[in-house]
Amino acid sequence: MSSPNLPHNPPHNPIDILLDHNLWATRQVLDACAALSPEQFHRRFEMGVGSLHDTARHILGAMRVWTDLLAGRAYRPRLEDGPQLAISELIALLDDAAADLKRHAHAHPLDGTVTRERGGRSYTFTRGAVLTHVATHGMHHRAQMLNMLRHLGVSVLPQSSVVEWCRALS
Repeated sequence: MSSPNLPHNPPHNPIDILLDHNLWATRQVLDACAALSPEQFHRRFEMGVGSLHDTARHILGAMRVWTDLLAGRAYRPRLEDGPQLAISELIALLDDAAADLKRHAHAHPLDGTVTRERGGRSYTFTRGAVLTHVATHGMHHRAQMLNMLRHLGVSVLPQSSVVEWCRALS
């Protein structure tokens, strides 16, 4: 019997929960940024990669590079090395990156491995570890973004926790 506070088919697979929550929470923060002036969105802070814009671009860049690894394809150009993006462009990239990541998350068993070359070294990870990293990496940087929003005087911060996401589903 399902709880009256949950949707008909609530996610129960931990990977789906991590990925669906990552999309929802990142979208919540980007939606909150839409109310800011361009100057506020690009204001530099002594945390993370420095601004709301750059932090969002970094989150999405990480989602893309790890998805490229999971997909076994060549890495796309780094978002962080490209031009500044409007919030609407970041949201569109988020939606695409999240769908691509979820598609490749389920393409192979989680205990399968992938190898990444970085700085002249090879690192091997399970697919499950990569997916967990993408979600926790996003959470880490969203916390920085929430702190930046707080420093900008935003008094009502966007919801972003897994519990808040579950409540939003009901």
